[in-house]
Amino acid sequence: MASIKILLRNKANQEGQYPVVLKIIKDRKIKVITLGLNCLEKDWDKANGQFKKSEKNYRQRNRALLKKKEEALKIIDDFFLEGIDFTLNQFETKFRGRKSSKVTVSEFWKEKISDLNKAGRTGNARAYQDVYNSFFKFYKNKALVFREITPVLLDKYETYLRSNNNTDGGIGVKMRELRALFNDAIKKGVVDEKYYPFKTYKVSKLKGKGIKKALTRDEMKLMESIDTDKYPHLINAKNYLIFSYYMAGMNFVDMMKLKWDNIQGDRILYIRSKTKGRFSVKMLEPVKQVIAYYKVQNRPTDYVFPILLKDNLTPIQIENRKRKTLKAFNRQLKEIAKIQGVKQNVSSYVIRHSFATNLKFAGISTDLIGESMGHHDVSVTKAYLKEFEDDIIDDAMSKLLEEPKLKYAS
Repeated sequence: MASIKILLRNKANQEGQYPVVLKIIKDRKIKVITLGLNCLEKDWDKANGQFKKSEKNYRQRNRALLKKKEEALKIIDDFFLEGIDFTLNQFETKFRGRKSSKVTVSEFWKEKISDLNKAGRTGNARAYQDVYNSFFKFYKNKALVFREITPVLLDKYETYLRSNNNTDGGIGVKMRELRALFNDAIKKGVVDEKYYPFKTYKVSKLKGKGIKKALTRDEMKLMESIDTDKYPHLINAKNYLIFSYYMAGMNFVDMMKLKWDNIQGDRILYIRSKTKGRFSVKMLEPVKQVIAYYKVQNRPTDYVFPILLKDNLTPIQIENRKRKTLKAFNRQLKEIAKIQGVKQNVSSYVIRHSFATNLKFAGISTDLIGESMGHHDVSVTKAYLKEFEDDIIDDAMSKLLEEPKLKYAS
C-alpha cells in the first residue's frame, strides 16, 4: 500500500524558503511532488506537516494542504477500488490533473522495463527492451500516445519488420509484446479500451509457418559422439547438449541456475524459471556422467555448471551472463554439427525439441508427451509431463537410450 506525507524539501531557495512537497512512497519507491507553496523553516510544524501560527495566512494555507492531502488519498483509494496496481508516474499524472491520454507510450514502456528489472524479472525486461528498441527505430517520434497505435500503424510496423528480414515468428513475438503492453496500459487507466487496435490487427496470423526442426536419434548420436580429445574447446558444449537432451529438454537458463542441492539421490529436482513449474527427473546414465565430470572440479560456487562463476550475482548480472554464454553455446552447437556432418541448423532450442520428437517417434503415447511438444514453446508439454507419476516418466525417459523402432524423417 502507498503512504503519503507533506513536508519541506531539504534545500532552500534563494529567498531562504523551503518548498512544501507531497512525498508518496509505494513498493519502497519514492516520488516527491512540489505543491507550489514555500515556507521558512521556523514557520513549519514538522511533526504535523503543516504551517505554524507564526506563518502569515496559516489557516488558509493549512486548509489548502489538507485539500491536497485528501485529493492524494482519494486517488489512491480510486486506484484500489478499480483494482489497479498503479505506478508513481500514474499517481502524479492523476494528482497534477494531467490527462492519461497524454502519457506517452515511451514513458509507460520505460517504466514497465524498470519495474521488471527491479522485481528481478530481467528476462522479461530484456524482451520488452528489445521490442522497445525495434519499435522506436521504426517510429521515431517518442511523443506517441497509446490511442495513436492503430491497426494501420501496426501494419506499417509489420511491413518495416519484413523489410528487415524478420520472419513471421519473429514479428509475432514483437507484436505479442506490444499487445501485452497495450493491455497493461488499459488495465492501468492510461488508455481507453475503445482504442484497442488488436481487435482488428490479428497477431494470430503470424504463426510461424516453417517446418518444426528436430534432430533424429542418429543425428543426436552424432552430436553426442564429438571427439573432445581432438576438439577440447567443445567439452562444455557437448556436456550441455547431452544434459539438456536427457533431462527432458531442460532449458539453458535452468541448467545455468542448477545447484548441487538440486541433486537428490538419482533424481534432479528443480523449479523452472519461466513457468515456476516443479520438476523431478530421474538421471539417466549420460546425465550421471556429465554430473560426475563437473563434481570432481570442486569449483567454489553452488552451481553445477561453470556458467555462473560467482554466487550472489544480481538478476541483471545473471541475465547478462546468460545472454553471453547462450550465444556461445549456440555457436559451438553449430560447430559440432558441422564437424559431425549434421546438416541441421542446431541450437539449444533444437536440442530441447529433439527430446520431444524422439520420444514421440519411440512410441510414447501422445497423452504422455502431448501434441503441443511440436510447438515452439515446449513449456506446455512439460506442464503435461509433470502431471504424470515419476515412474511413468522415468520409463518414458529411458526410451531415449533405446534404438528407435521407426525410421525418422530428416
